[in-house]
Amino acid sequence: MSKIDHYAVFGQPINHSKSPRIHTLFAEQTQQQLTYAAQEVSAELFNSAIESFFAQGGKGLNCTVPLKELAWQRADILSERAQFSKAVNTLVLQENGTLLGDNTDGLGLVADLTDNHNIPLSNSRILILGAGGASRGIIGPLMEKSPKHLVIANRTKEKAITLSNEFSQLGDIRGCGYDDIKNSQFDLILNATSASLTGNLPPLSDTLLAKNGCCYDLAYGNEPTAFVKWGLTHNAKKSVDGLGMLVEQAAEAFYIWRGVRPETKHIIKQLESERSS
Repeated sequence: MSKIDHYAVFGQPINHSKSPRIHTLFAEQTQQQLTYAAQEVSAELFNSAIESFFAQGGKGLNCTVPLKELAWQRADILSERAQFSKAVNTLVLQENGTLLGDNTDGLGLVADLTDNHNIPLSNSRILILGAGGASRGIIGPLMEKSPKHLVIANRTKEKAITLSNEFSQLGDIRGCGYDDIKNSQFDLILNATSASLTGNLPPLSDTLLAKNGCCYDLAYGNEPTAFVKWGLTHNAKKSVDGLGMLVEQAAEAFYIWRGVRPETKHIIKQLESERSS
């Protein structure tokens, strides 16, 4: 009988996570022998939880809110995209016992936006709400699609400015506070804050979304998030959550771990039908 490998996702909160379901479906589709569990882990207990997981034979981890920047610090080796973004959502135990850190968030987001939702990025005016670990992972891949400009708005203005300066060599990127964007318009607004998980929203002006503009919430749930609802009430051409991104970034992590790339569109459709039933 073949050995079963163990994987997990760490985060807080984590009970809502669909990652175990996704990786189970991936394993069935690709005939891989593995288990995948969700574990609630606070920032304070992150390092000890990692030590315990790999000491017990774990092979790889995903890290979500609020652990992505801590995972970046913990990794022994970093992929180029993780090194650049200073955030890690995927850890893999190497044969020599070292931990490789990677970030699949940006690839997953761009794949979902362009392939699954047909949302154009080239020459578009993009706004990212929030300047935390979730934003770090997506800026590089978004800028590779040549938007007109990208603005990062955050409750703490200085944090947004610092983040934009880190990525300034990639193109026209600016950081600011929420008050600074109230007279601006954007073709795509991305919510990278965790506010939607608690039903809250950053302060957004009613004229923020351009005509035919789209809204995308990196968070997801069985019900429309507060930001998805905001987009729908402000006449967004599309206002969707991050379920597709979750599947696409998970597929990339699965490929890193297993060397097999699962097909995603069928899985996304299956999860969509499960949460609407």
